Amino acid sequence: MDVTSIIDPLNSDQREAVTSTDGHLLVLAGAGSGKTRVLVHRIAWLVQVEGVSPHQILAVTFTNKAAREMRERIYQLLGQAPRGMWVGTFHGLAHRLLKMHWQDAGLSETFQVLDADDQLRLIKRVYLNQGIDADRSPPRQAQWFINAQKDEGLRAHHIQPSDDPFTNVMLNVYAAYEEACERAGAVDFAELLLRAHELWLNNPVLLAHYQQRFRHILVDEFQDTNAIQYAWLRLLAGDASVVTAVGDDDQSIYGWRGARIENIQQFSRDFKAARTVKLEQNYRSTGTILNAANAVIARNAERLGKNLWTEAGDGEAVSLYAGFNEQDEARFIAERIQDWAKDGNLRREVGVLYRSNAQSRVLEEALLRLQIPYRIYGGHRFYERAEIKNAIAYLRLILNRHDDTAMERVINTPTRGIGDKTVQQLREFARSENVSLWRAAVSLQAELPGRAANAIRGFIELIDNLPGDNSELPLHELTEQVLKVSGLIEFHGREKGERGQTRVENLGELVAACKAFEPEEEDQPILRQFIDAAALDAGERQAEADEDAVQLMTLHSAKGLEFPLVFMAGVEENLFPHKMSVEEPGRLEEERRLCYVGITRAMKKLYITFAEARQQYGSESFNPVSRFVKDIPSGLVEEVRLSGNISRPTSYAGVSCHEDADDSGLRLGQRVSHGVFGEGVVLGVEGNGAHARVQVNFDQAGAKWLVLQYAKLAAI
Repeated sequence: MDVTSIIDPLNSDQREAVTSTDGHLLVLAGAGSGKTRVLVHRIAWLVQVEGVSPHQILAVTFTNKAAREMRERIYQLLGQAPRGMWVGTFHGLAHRLLKMHWQDAGLSETFQVLDADDQLRLIKRVYLNQGIDADRSPPRQAQWFINAQKDEGLRAHHIQPSDDPFTNVMLNVYAAYEEACERAGAVDFAELLLRAHELWLNNPVLLAHYQQRFRHILVDEFQDTNAIQYAWLRLLAGDASVVTAVGDDDQSIYGWRGARIENIQQFSRDFKAARTVKLEQNYRSTGTILNAANAVIARNAERLGKNLWTEAGDGEAVSLYAGFNEQDEARFIAERIQDWAKDGNLRREVGVLYRSNAQSRVLEEALLRLQIPYRIYGGHRFYERAEIKNAIAYLRLILNRHDDTAMERVINTPTRGIGDKTVQQLREFARSENVSLWRAAVSLQAELPGRAANAIRGFIELIDNLPGDNSELPLHELTEQVLKVSGLIEFHGREKGERGQTRVENLGELVAACKAFEPEEEDQPILRQFIDAAALDAGERQAEADEDAVQLMTLHSAKGLEFPLVFMAGVEENLFPHKMSVEEPGRLEEERRLCYVGITRAMKKLYITFAEARQQYGSESFNPVSRFVKDIPSGLVEEVRLSGNISRPTSYAGVSCHEDADDSGLRLGQRVSHGVFGEGVVLGVEGNGAHARVQVNFDQAGAKWLVLQYAKLAAI
């Protein structure tokens, strides 16, 4: 292979990064700027031009998929397998190291790696051995605590006891868990890196060997490294190795799971005389999309600084749509996707991005209504999510105490001291007596050992104290009561970081779904009708892997992906940026980086949508358009109006993008009267003809969707 074949496909900045010989190198690679190409071509340059042995190169990234792609592209470029080169993920390389030096690492030769489920089971055994109350300190919290400490490089003995009883319980569990792992010859994922770091710290001769061996260390997605990964890299690099770090501080969006943006910001201080090369030419998006992204991210302080540009031309303006509520917003998105497909485009070329998982429910409903196949990327559909299944199971028990599936799901969720052994006793009794699990629990509660009997009795009382199916409470208030009395909100809210926050938001969205639910039969309890509707919704399959389907995902899941057509939904204050981000230092900057990531997923066309009114946690909120939208120069944005007219906005402060009337004869904002619900205001109309639906915000009953031909609304 000659030199020209390595550098000819590259632009001038990429060539500068690939051929750099001045020691450490920081490559600031903007979105869509070809960072993987630079990494692979730099490795080829080192081997073919500078004569570096593949044996002396270590390349590390974050996912197995990225590592496989890197190996394949190196093979294609070199024309042969790079024997002796280490290419893999942080955890994969650490595992390889520990397998080779198990004795020095204090491990058995046959040590086992625990996955997350195995780790949680072991923690639960520690709880049993120590007599810890799982209700007060759920085992999953201990799992998060342990992994977080390991990511910071801390063992239990490194952490001082505190005045906080909860922290002390976690410390005791951590110490006992470490002992249990040693006895079992097991390591968890977080342990792999911590143990590999300690292996080098405790064995200077071994460390010197690897420092001499790996003279070139290349790291992808450097902005996502955490404390222990950064420490591991710095130790391995020593004073002789050359480190090439490729990343983008503007795409650092995982602070909530331990990533430290400071690592890339202080690279040039920690790795002396490091050179910085910026990759700013974008090969993905139009000029308008890139200018919008640049304008948003420019508001962040302490950036290393770059400005994306393209030779591809300006393209279309960014379209902004203001829905009068979340249903209108979702309907607008679904109809634009329908138009896109009718024009001969593929549905898989469409990405619908949102800040919170809870937003997917109304989007899913809108797509189902138009029979548009979709897939939730990297997650579950709304009614398939664990927290929603838990809540629905409690609602099912209200209707039918003898629903064994529902009872098994929540008998110990939240944890209340009913172990697997007790549940198995209930199963065996139920089978032998041919009765339900509920009947078995009622019959056996007096015969079980003291603690188990009290736990079963407490569960029976909890279910009996829930509102009945004949309750006069509105459906959404009944559901709120169930979530509160059952302890599900508190239980899921204890989960660490974004995951717990997302689960609580999903439960709030369930309440909103109950409030918006319109029963179809007058002689059936509304709770039964809602549960049946939820079951049918859950039964609607997601698109198959090879089916042409729209991609729905959170903004976090979208990183690394690209779509010709992108919708960013719910871009409004308190949702995006999330209301919690404004209160925590550094969080608002990360939310802005998340917006930057979302915008730069779009290749040809970007829609930004928001709702002027949104049902959240069972009540209506009115949030202004996001500050991030206001950061985009007005000349890059066009407002979309349902009449089909498009206009340049003069201000985003009071955007209003709906039509004034439709063929129903009703207009938005009109006051109407209903025979049952009283007076209210028309919020929106969906569809046409006999199946048209109207949403009215009633003064007393709140917002309701009604089928127009049956509603018998009278204008006031």
